[in-house]
Order: sequence, then structure tokens, then C-alpha cells
Amino acid sequence: MKRIIYLLLIAVSIIGCKSENKEESEKILTVYTHRHYESDQELFKRFEKESGIKLNIVNASADELIQKMSLEGKQSPADVLITVDAGRLYRAKSQDLLQPISSSLIDSIVPSYLKDEDGHWVGLTKRARVIAYSKENIDSTQLSTYEDLTSDKWKNEILVRSSSNIYNQSLLASIIANKGQENAENWAQGIVNNMARSPKGNDRDQVKAVANGVGNLAIVNTYYIGKLLNSEDEDELKAGNSVNIFFPNQETTGTHINVSGIGVAKYSPNKENAIQFIEFLLKEEAQNIFAGSNYEYPVNPNVEPSDILKQWGDFKEDKLSLNELGRNNKEAVIIFDKVGWK
Repeated sequence: MKRIIYLLLIAVSIIGCKSENKEESEKILTVYTHRHYESDQELFKRFEKESGIKLNIVNASADELIQKMSLEGKQSPADVLITVDAGRLYRAKSQDLLQPISSSLIDSIVPSYLKDEDGHWVGLTKRARVIAYSKENIDSTQLSTYEDLTSDKWKNEILVRSSSNIYNQSLLASIIANKGQENAENWAQGIVNNMARSPKGNDRDQVKAVANGVGNLAIVNTYYIGKLLNSEDEDELKAGNSVNIFFPNQETTGTHINVSGIGVAKYSPNKENAIQFIEFLLKEEAQNIFAGSNYEYPVNPNVEPSDILKQWGDFKEDKLSLNELGRNNKEAVIIFDKVGWK
């Protein structure tokens, strides 16, 4: 009889330990993120405090994180993947690394064109790819569309980063989707013909080159201008103040936009926590922090952009489904190589 009681006590103890371990695992969320901004760190701390869920943050480049998830397979500890550009999110989905997200709150906040058609990822913030032009040398009435940038009048004036950059790949992918392959190739060739120099550096470097008189037009993402205008570095501040922003294609397709976004990992051990985390990042408080600290456009329609972005005014967005950026990425890379966009 004593032996039976002893065995029962052991069984109860084991069950208790398993229950405790399960409870502990439910309070953890592993975040694979490509983003490296102070706004994100603040939001991570707020989520931990509000939810009681401990975040394990893994930072690396998007390519490294996607490869890591692929190699880890079913053993991956990743619960969510955060990265910039829909092209990368599409790639993660195509490699079967994400799973559908089911949330009425998320569905009510994020417009359909800013999320995956099968629910595998959603946008967190928006960036517009615009023309930054020299205040000193260019009048905004001279500007109109992305297509007009191929005009002879802009010979040796355009500054833009390399074709290996996903932002440029997605911009060209959107032109393929909107205008067709032939027009997209003609556009890419026209930009190459009008470059002020061979592509180098990031978006900030293109604006700095405008400030230094290398060219008068730069193709950049809006949030980089916000960063420059709020930099403590004198050269960066000078560069930011040397340009104005122009939103192309306002009479046609609208200005190209992209997102930073998030998806739930296919083998997430904490799926419910992952969805709770995404919902938190889409609510007004978090969206205000994204907008105010990192100069990104909120995806939540109830949240206004930062004061800097408001100064640039409202604009018509290209509401092309961002899935098209992923679908046409390979063709965009082929076109870039064909026209010699380095």
C-alpha cells in the first residue's frame, strides 16, 4: 500500500512539473528580427511589461534569419519573423517558413493590400519610395512620375543605390506589375542612362550626394529623410535640409510603398503569444511609437504620421497588392542585370 501511495506521489509530482514547464513556455516568445531601431526596443519592453511574456530577441540580417529558420526546420525556436520589405516576407512564405495568422483585430486594422493574401504576414509600418530633390537647383513643377526620371533632361542627375538592394527590386517589381515587363525594362535602362554615378551606399548616402552637388535627384525611402533631419551628425542634418520630397505618380498609379512586416513562424512553439504580440504592435499606442520615433507611416488608419511626415503632405499610395512585389522579384533582378544596373 505504501508503495502504491509512493508511486502516486511521484506521478503527481511529474504532472506538476510538466504543468509548470508548460506554463513557463507559454510566457516566452522568440522574435527573429531584422529591424534594429530604438523604437522597437521600447516596444519590446512595453509588451513584456503589459503581457508578462518574456521576449527572446534574435537580431540578424533578413537573409541570415530566413536561412536560419530554414536550417532549423521543425526544431526552430522562432515564433515570429520581423523584416523590412514585402519581397523578403514573400520569400519566407515561399520557403514554407510562415503559417496563417487568424485574428479579427488584425483583419480590422490592416488593409488587404498591406498583407499576404493567404494571411501569412502583415505590414507593421509603411515607407514610401520617393524623389528627394535639391532645394537649390530643382523646382517641384519639373517633377511628375517615376517614368519621367528616364527623360533626357535628367541626364547625369539621378542618384540611387544598387540593384542588389531589395527596395529597388521591389520598386521595379511594382512597375512590372503595373506596366508590364517591357516598360519596366525601358524604365530601368533609362535610370541607368541618367545616373550621376555608379550606385553605391545606402539611401542616406544618395541624399548626401545631392547635398554635395553630385546630382540633383535621389530615389529614397521617406523614413531615411526623417532620420537625417533628426540626426545629431552635422553632415547628415545638412543633407536632410538640402532636399525636398516629391511623391511621384499622383495622377496615375500612386507612389510606390512598401512595409516592414511580421509573420508567425511555421513551427512556432507559442503561436497564441505570437498573435498577441502582433496585435499589440498594431494597436494605436505602438503605432504612435513607430510613427514618432522612426518616421514611418502607420498602417493603423487611426494613427497619424509624425509631424515631419505631415509637413510633406498627404499623397496617393499605389495600392497594388504587395504580394506582387514578391512574385515579380526574380524578373526584376533579371532586368537589372540585363540593363547593367550595378
